[in-house]
Amino acid sequence: MKRITFLTAIIIGVIVTVTSCDSKKEPGKVYMPDMAYSRAVETYAGLDSAVFMDDTAELGHKIFYNRLPVDSTIRRGHDDDFPFLAPPPTADANGKIDSTGYRVSESIKNPLPPLVTKDSIEAARLFNINCAVCHGAKAEANGPVAAKIGGVKSIMSAAATYSDGHIYYIMTYGQGNMGSYASQLDRKQRWMIIQFIRSLQPKPEAKPVADSAAVTKK
Repeated sequence: MKRITFLTAIIIGVIVTVTSCDSKKEPGKVYMPDMAYSRAVETYAGLDSAVFMDDTAELGHKIFYNRLPVDSTIRRGHDDDFPFLAPPPTADANGKIDSTGYRVSESIKNPLPPLVTKDSIEAARLFNINCAVCHGAKAEANGPVAAKIGGVKSIMSAAATYSDGHIYYIMTYGQGNMGSYASQLDRKQRWMIIQFIRSLQPKPEAKPVADSAAVTKK
């Protein structure tokens, strides 16, 4: 009995060794391969309807895949979703946005820390590519195509009264002749550009300190 058990173990060991090492180019047999290798699905490729489906009514019968991110997930490197909804599709004759989200966005602070040199250079590059063509290198509404488009606002004038949240809201949803830049710039890049805009604003002049020696006592 012991001999039979011993021979059986040897035979099984030989079979496992041969089948798992039959080729140097093949990884051998894998236990539960779906746990080790995910299915590669091209973004815009057609899906085999016999295997995949996006109808929740068929859950359990096919692989559910609707190409959308998992709920409550955020792409690595991004901050949280901007909490305010887009403005109404129409605005008044002056292009003014009248929405609750726009008004409340005033309270939103820039979540980025002060930019270091490398990030400052990148923020300037992003501004020059996406904004300067209309608003100008100094954000004063004098870009090379400003006259052709018309209605281009001076960011410097607006930034004096607009909060960071207001500017971010406009970059996200657009205002007047300016469309949304949410597809061209991710959230971090928009906040970086706002910091660059702040760096263009004139610094407040320091108030002169009275010379105590020049003050005469009465």
